[in-house]
Amino acid sequence: MVMRVRLHFSICCPVLFAAVTFFAAASSQAAEPLAFRRAIDLALRHSTTMAIATADQVRAHSAVVAGRNLFMPRVEIGSGAAWTYGYPLSIEGSAPTIFNVTTQQFLFNPSQHEFLRSYQSEWQATTHLSDDKKNQVILEAATDYVELDTLTSMLSILQQQHDAAQRAEQVVSDRVKEGVDSEMELTKAKLASARVRMKTAQAQNTADLLRQRLAQLTGLPLAEIQTASESIPKLPEVHEEEDLVSKALQYSPAIKVADQQAEAEHFTAKGEHKALYPSIDLAGQYGYFAKYNNFQDFFKKFQRNNAVYGVVVRVPVFNSAQKAKAEAADAEAIIARKQVQEVKDQVSSETLKLQRSIRQLTEAKEVARLEHELAQSDVEAAQARVQAGTATIKDQEQARVHEHETYINLLDASFALDQAQMQLLRSTGDLERWAVAPDAGAPSDSSTNPAPKP
Repeated sequence: MVMRVRLHFSICCPVLFAAVTFFAAASSQAAEPLAFRRAIDLALRHSTTMAIATADQVRAHSAVVAGRNLFMPRVEIGSGAAWTYGYPLSIEGSAPTIFNVTTQQFLFNPSQHEFLRSYQSEWQATTHLSDDKKNQVILEAATDYVELDTLTSMLSILQQQHDAAQRAEQVVSDRVKEGVDSEMELTKAKLASARVRMKTAQAQNTADLLRQRLAQLTGLPLAEIQTASESIPKLPEVHEEEDLVSKALQYSPAIKVADQQAEAEHFTAKGEHKALYPSIDLAGQYGYFAKYNNFQDFFKKFQRNNAVYGVVVRVPVFNSAQKAKAEAADAEAIIARKQVQEVKDQVSSETLKLQRSIRQLTEAKEVARLEHELAQSDVEAAQARVQAGTATIKDQEQARVHEHETYINLLDASFALDQAQMQLLRSTGDLERWAVAPDAGAPSDSSTNPAPKP
């Protein structure tokens, strides 16, 4: 009996130990922070924006294939079996047949050639649009991650500020009871505590929304959205003497999209004009006739197998509607070309504005840093005065509250600068190189097939 118990114990112990180890490892893994570049990679994998952009590329490519295949033979097999009374009339343009085969293809069609070039330009536009959407996803995920990381630090400081405000309020309350301070001083202390609680609630609400958005972007549960400050790559420095506007104009996917769309409208207009040109098609038909349609009663010779194959020539002579349609297409092409210039002007203005704002935000951050240093010095001075008996605990706690406020201002200034730098990186085409790890770019988990490249 003892041996059986020992045997049972010897078997259960390793199993129990393995189970405990597994759950401990799982718990530690769940608590592990989400690294910045992993968040970006997951956002690109799970993004609905990227899935839509890929599907749009597939759609545009299918239009190119469909337009090209019009110059290939199209073969249809069917039947036109019908009961006839008297002379065998045609049914849907063909004589009644038991079995028929029809084929048709463009042989010479100037209009369709231009339309095909238009489809190809649209396909190119969707490729550049996909690049723009990719940068949009990266910027959104990066901005949300950095802001959430900033708010996490801010909430910690706000908690310390709240504790200091509560201590200051308690000190003032005691001094009011002793008749040293007035009720107005107590009201001021309560107001300071209420303001800290309000800021905490605002920061917490924003952090919750950012955490929810990152969970949606990455496909991870909310519990796993924990930032790691050390994983955020350092942003490159921006120099005012750099010609970033020219770089943005050369890179901008928005300009490339507008340019390709203008090309598409140009080719569409040419296609509408060339619809007034002659065209030649190859066409053929085979039909297996039935005797019960009484062909032999109306024709001298009857045979079951009949076929025709040749060219169909169309020469437009008068078509005012098509001419008006071509003029409308010309107007659309002019609009599209002017829109390209509008996009270029917008990209230039936004890039220059961002580049110039970097200096202002850098100086604002420096001001916030110096103010925080002064506030830290005030805290140390207040502590020294308290020890010397020339200041009260209230003065010390108020100095700490002010020091916490200046640190929060420093966090806000730092994030504003980081946000502007990330937006500038997107404008110049350097965002992906900064945000995405070198080994990133694994295939997407989306069910949409990868879009073919032009």
